[in-house]
Amino acid sequence: MDHEAVLSFEYDDDQQARRVARSVRPEIGEIGGERTTATLRRDGATVVVEITAADLVALRAGCNTWATLVAVAERTAGTVP
Repeated sequence: MDHEAVLSFEYDDDQQARRVARSVRPEIGEIGGERTTATLRRDGATVVVEITAADLVALRAGCNTWATLVAVAERTAGTVP
């Protein structure tokens, strides 16, 4: 994999970051394709997604996918007790 992007999402507190991370973590390794891989970690109130890809088209697709997954998790995290 020759290309890499790091998406970093900061939240008001650890609990909100934990909810988002828990929501998207099941997708790690489940999204099809051999051209892109992703890792996820949480550091306090920050969720970090690292995406590696074989080419720039795959990297863009990976970034779009993970940004969308996190956005959905953010919208729903506030409704989860």
